[in-house]
Amino acid sequence: MIILGAVQGLTEFLPISSSGHLILAREILHLNTTLGLSVDAVLQLATSLAVLVYFWRDFWQLLVSFFKMVTGKSVEAPQKTLLWAIVLGTIPAIIAGLLLEKEMETIFRSASLVAVMLLLGSLLFWVAERYAKQNESLTLKKGLIVGLFQCLALVPGVSRSGATISGGLLFGLTRADAAKFGFLLSFPITFGSGLKKLLELFQTGATATIGPELLLGSFVSFLVGIAVIHYLLRFLRTHTLSVFIWYRVALALLVLGIVYI
Repeated sequence: MIILGAVQGLTEFLPISSSGHLILAREILHLNTTLGLSVDAVLQLATSLAVLVYFWRDFWQLLVSFFKMVTGKSVEAPQKTLLWAIVLGTIPAIIAGLLLEKEMETIFRSASLVAVMLLLGSLLFWVAERYAKQNESLTLKKGLIVGLFQCLALVPGVSRSGATISGGLLFGLTRADAAKFGFLLSFPITFGSGLKKLLELFQTGATATIGPELLLGSFVSFLVGIAVIHYLLRFLRTHTLSVFIWYRVALALLVLGIVYI
């Protein structure tokens, strides 16, 4: 569980797919996958808390802005736009997640599928870098579009951060702004789904057997996640997604070679 927690914390924010790497890690370690999706969601809950802690000032400002709006007070335009962009961008992922939950627990948990989506995701990143504008600010329309890109991450191998960064780049945001918005946008869906799966584990009594290990893995995921957020935001100020594209392609070819040769 320490290994799974480290993998989740490292790959949740790097655009290389945390769910895909967790599936591959289970294959390598020969782990029981019966509760795999639930455990992954709880580890994602830990990394969502890393987002909350790292961006606590932003979330606090959003909370203040929300109560100002409710009480009829004026709110600065950028804060209002960010708040509603997160709300609108979260709706598609909620709908898609509910519709595809059964598939996410079964047919999506395949090493071959992960490899294919690693390749397709790399193509998306290349297109985003090739046609990036990086000269516009966030709008409600862009928030919704980036939210639609976030839905792609429901398929293991795509990468939530990679999909949202690519969506942001294609519609005018800078890499750093696209990454930050993607992190903020990820919080509601990963926190909500993780909390839901954690409650399900409690209800089924699974936490009685894997509770301590899951808590340890979550703690590792939280700490590693904070470090990776900090690193990636600095990295994207001066670098493209190219290194991640090549890594994804190499990993996909390795997985396909192991599976089919």
